[in-house]
Amino acid sequence: MLDRKFSFLDKVLIQTNTALSTLGGNSIADRASPAEGHTEGDLTNSQRRHVAGLMRVNHTGEVCAQALYQGQALTAKLDEVREEMENAAEEETDHLVWCEKRLNELQSSTSILNPLWYGISFGIGFLAGKISDEVSLGFIAATEERVVWHLKNHLKKLPEEDRKSRLVLQQMLHDEERHGDNAKKAGATEFPKFVKDTMSYLSQFMTKTTYWI
Repeated sequence: MLDRKFSFLDKVLIQTNTALSTLGGNSIADRASPAEGHTEGDLTNSQRRHVAGLMRVNHTGEVCAQALYQGQALTAKLDEVREEMENAAEEETDHLVWCEKRLNELQSSTSILNPLWYGISFGIGFLAGKISDEVSLGFIAATEERVVWHLKNHLKKLPEEDRKSRLVLQQMLHDEERHGDNAKKAGATEFPKFVKDTMSYLSQFMTKTTYWI
């Protein structure tokens, strides 16, 4: 947890370590995966590849969320806002680990583009926090809207036989909806439509490329 007793350089080093853990697959979840203890569904090779593509997209989404929250926590001005960022980042770490574990079970891999997306998301979070806590929270609220939409869409696309992936995405959906609601309650700025549309276009580009690589 970041605290005022740390210098800015200390915080940068902490964030660097977090980035390496996130991108290196060394993160540790506080909660067990919702799929724990459930048997693997009888998926065809085609279904397995499709589910792996969806879970790879979700994993990259969690990489972006982790970076966004870490960048915002580094520049948040109010302690309560910083704590909100850090608490949300901890749950995003759970999601990150769950998705990576599911990809391993599907004998697939995470996206090679994750370092790029992490850097972009961290920069956005850092700059948003520099502007104001309200704008920073606004990015969370707007981002979570997109994440919730993607998760609901992916739940529709999952094969009925894949209960393990469904359980993971359902818990992620519950958590992400709460993150968005908390950001709004904390005073998030409501972004204009053109900003949300721009975020959607970037999200769509990330989704289409990450599904395959």
